[in-house]
Amino acid sequence: MHHVADRIRNVALVGHRGSGKTSLNEALLYEAGAISRLGTIADGTTAADTDADEQARRMSISASLRSFTWDERKINLLDTPGEPSFVADALGALRVCESAIFCVNAVLGVEVGTTRLWARAAELDLARMVCVTMLDRERADFFRTLEQLKATFGPHVVATEIPIGREHDVRGVIDLVDMRAFVYEDPARGSAAEIPIPDDLQDLAQEYREKLMDEVAEVSDTLMERYLDGEEITHEEIVGALKEGTNHGGIFPVVCAVATRNLGTNRLLDAIVEDLPSPVKHGGLSVAAGEETVVLQARPDEELFAYVFKTKADPFAGRISYFRVYQGVLEHDSHVLNTRSHTRERIGQLLVFAGKESGHTDAFGPGDIGAVAKLKDTRAGDWLASRDEPLAMPSIPLPAPVMAFAIEAVAKGDEDKMFEALRRLQEEDPTIDLHRDAQTGEQIVAGLSQMHVEVVMDRMRSRFGIEVALKPPRVPYQETVRGTAKGHGRHKKQTGGRGQFGDCHITIEPLHEGSFEFVDEIRGGVIPSGFIPAVERGCLDALAHGPVAGFPVKGVRVRLQDGSYHTVDSSEHAFRAAGMLAMREALAAAGAVLLEPIMLVTLSVPESSVGDVIGDLNSRRGRPQGMEPQGDLTEIRAEVPMAEVLTYAPDLRSLTGGQGDFTMEFLRYEEVPAHLAAKVAEQALEAPESAHA
Repeated sequence: MHHVADRIRNVALVGHRGSGKTSLNEALLYEAGAISRLGTIADGTTAADTDADEQARRMSISASLRSFTWDERKINLLDTPGEPSFVADALGALRVCESAIFCVNAVLGVEVGTTRLWARAAELDLARMVCVTMLDRERADFFRTLEQLKATFGPHVVATEIPIGREHDVRGVIDLVDMRAFVYEDPARGSAAEIPIPDDLQDLAQEYREKLMDEVAEVSDTLMERYLDGEEITHEEIVGALKEGTNHGGIFPVVCAVATRNLGTNRLLDAIVEDLPSPVKHGGLSVAAGEETVVLQARPDEELFAYVFKTKADPFAGRISYFRVYQGVLEHDSHVLNTRSHTRERIGQLLVFAGKESGHTDAFGPGDIGAVAKLKDTRAGDWLASRDEPLAMPSIPLPAPVMAFAIEAVAKGDEDKMFEALRRLQEEDPTIDLHRDAQTGEQIVAGLSQMHVEVVMDRMRSRFGIEVALKPPRVPYQETVRGTAKGHGRHKKQTGGRGQFGDCHITIEPLHEGSFEFVDEIRGGVIPSGFIPAVERGCLDALAHGPVAGFPVKGVRVRLQDGSYHTVDSSEHAFRAAGMLAMREALAAAGAVLLEPIMLVTLSVPESSVGDVIGDLNSRRGRPQGMEPQGDLTEIRAEVPMAEVLTYAPDLRSLTGGQGDFTMEFLRYEEVPAHLAAKVAEQALEAPESAHA
């Protein structure tokens, strides 16, 4: 049997790194009876952070799904990473939920991660609730945080609870909907005790209840009229209006919790059921199918459409695919179609993650979220359906990988295994970039930050047993010529029997469009036409290592103008050698220069850091191209040589107090200033094998 769609809640826990998501996830699972004891981040015993690297770094790296029931509703809770390096998983979770609970730390308030994820949740039209966490810490302040939330996210942010006590003395909450107070003397499950609202909080509670009622009454005109006439509004009406307002971002309820003491958790579970929408309430999903738009409805009697939002490479179960059913029912032991690969997939074991264990089920109905092991050819972003109708899920823009490293396997012979392991990890995390640099021949792995790439390396070691070494990638310098020059190449050898003879005269000149052009100007057959391609090949051989520092030479036009041959001794080999000699001579005389790649760097930094960031870009030979404000942040565009920004990410982090972000793309090649070119040449000649592969 599957769960009925209007009794399901799909909720993503999101927020800045360290805002208490995983601890809250733990407390919710414990209070709901899905786990038997309250684990902690410090001990590495939470249900969500099961990977050794998550426990070691004390942070979530991938989203974790846990499902449980509360008040006869099935709640699918996705705990997401707050660290920006792993944002792909947080965005994937937001994509398949109707609701998000934003965790905001009561000491630090709204942080840059909160704002960025809020904008994404708004684009996806999610119901949003805020949970102010860590109220028992020093300098924690619920009311200051609430004002900051209003200032950042607008007037419809409204408290549905306020705390009793502050900092270390916080001991309970006042529910403003029913004006009831609860205290939590003990973290044990179900230990909340109702008390009368304390006298010293009566006025405050009344003031905040009125703010709540003002928001609730705005949901419908009839409610507004009755409220203004002073009529009593029932609990059911308030809850109904709250859910109506929250469903599509008309109201953002704010609740309080101290997850590590299980304080307020039972109220939050009630709020998930009462204030947040089911898949039915939230409405169907519109997707593009070819030219037209299809609306998928959470109904069991329609055709099946399920969306795979995440895959995880598990060393035991193989690949686990996490999916959300949007329409129809996905049944165990059935066959479905993957609409991208047009292949049939057999649905084997359907997995339910409850607490620390996973169980099995025979079906997932519309609106539900679940997982399945061992699909052959399905990856994140695919649709599984009962017929082959390719659907396009509106794409979420992912940040570009900007922190690149050259990577090599420590054990010779592990190269293929390394590549395969990286490919599997890339399926899990689409923000990893993997390619071979055509010029330097290095394997390049790029991520969103140094930590991101280090985590990928840790996973290769722990899951696939492959040790790899990282080093900064080499800059793919090039060379070119600035002037015109002549070259003469004569290859002549006489050793017993048949000799070798080839002779050619060339002129080279700068070529402004393209990297190489060969012009045959031979008249009267002084070099037979059969040998001319060999001369061209010889010229190209010489261009592989330029005269300045041994880098490839681009932007050269060669004119083959004269030469001579010998009827017996001439061969392709001899003319290829002659072409190479002629080219070397011409290059030496043509004024070769070194070129470097220039990147377009787009930064988004807080206004207060703009001066420092521009100053730093100037010191990197950068040229700012313009700035424009974007909310609290300023966008700066600058052209900067690649050599100056190989390790820019940690520097930008420290310049902007962790709040700056950037992306990079290749623009063009430009000449390296002479004094720097001499340095690059010196380094390249000292370590020839590291400069050119």
